[in-house]
Amino acid sequence: MRQGDVFYKDHFAGVITETNDGEYVFQYDEQYIENHPDSFITFTMPVRKKPYREKRLFPFFEGLIPEGWLLDIASKNWKINQNDRMGLLLACCENCIGAVSVKPKPTHDEE
Repeated sequence: MRQGDVFYKDHFAGVITETNDGEYVFQYDEQYIENHPDSFITFTMPVRKKPYREKRLFPFFEGLIPEGWLLDIASKNWKINQNDRMGLLLACCENCIGAVSVKPKPTHDEE
């Protein structure tokens, strides 16, 4: 299981998870829901308590991943397969242009 903390304008918004079954889950943080109920990270994922679930990486997060020559550089430098979308999201999107960023959570092996 891999996870990343999702931030919106420097506020912790929630967690994106790739489960061991290959499902993707995004859950808004309870404090974020309470304090920023109208500050959704994307129109397709309004703030709510119920987690979002998909069989593929959510299109919004997919759009944060670099493309073209920048994807080639990131893939080669971090030795990440270009089909490993969650790996690329966690490696490349901590300092994205825009309001949303994703900071990887350490796995138990890294702690």
